[in-house]
Amino acid sequence: MRVSVVQMNPGHDKAANIAQARGLMEAAIEADRPQMLVLPEMWTCLGGDRPTKLAAAEALPPAGSHAPGGEAYEFLRDTARRHGVHVHGGSIGEAAGEKLYNTSLAFGPEGQELARYRKVHLFDITTPDGTGYRESATYGGGEAVVTYQAGEIRVGCAICYDVRFPELFLALRRAGAELIMLPAAFTLQTGKDHWEVLIRARAIETQCWFAAPATWGQHQEKAGPRLTYGHSLIADPWGHVVARASDGKGWATARIDPTLTARVRRDMPVLEHRAAARAQY
Repeated sequence: MRVSVVQMNPGHDKAANIAQARGLMEAAIEADRPQMLVLPEMWTCLGGDRPTKLAAAEALPPAGSHAPGGEAYEFLRDTARRHGVHVHGGSIGEAAGEKLYNTSLAFGPEGQELARYRKVHLFDITTPDGTGYRESATYGGGEAVVTYQAGEIRVGCAICYDVRFPELFLALRRAGAELIMLPAAFTLQTGKDHWEVLIRARAIETQCWFAAPATWGQHQEKAGPRLTYGHSLIADPWGHVVARASDGKGWATARIDPTLTARVRRDMPVLEHRAAARAQY
């Protein structure tokens, strides 16, 4: 399966963000002919204040209902159906009653919804320059470990800050994941030091492919302009980076090879070794 990770520079104008995503996805399809496209975290609305985020959020139709959804939901579904590809829609704001969630959606080539995942670990941190982030002030946290089938490949779901918590990725591997999606909006300060090393570590630990599309550039928050790191990448189960986007908007494409996954897991069966040693720690 050929996978393209799409790197965007979204703002808080939802319509403009959808237009940007459409242009980049269609360009990637034309150039690289992927079977799956992956968007970054919160690509529909990055920046702005809480009312802006609330206005951009969408109530999702009941899972499996085939009922119509909001503008972003229908854009993702239509892109998958029109081009006959899998689309992992990064994440969008999900409105659920009084709560918002940071939620991934995945669609199959016929436009059918395959999965939805609510980000479990919320980004409540202070960066080295003293800038504070408190995702939990706007969003609730999910609880479920989510995988889905895309053709012959089992896909696991994670979002951004989740990458710092290896227990989630071990659970995804145990659930059968071979490819893990990690849409992100990593800050520039944390990204330059931790983005690639964390992804490579999780890939090596789980022996999974990683597709990690990210936002890039300046975004206007209520507190002022903030920067995200970009450097979208795809890593293989040995921890090699096999595709990478440069600065700016764009994409990167690589072929996910199940035979490599099988060989790495056969030659170094870490999951079986972990199970055998469980009583020791």
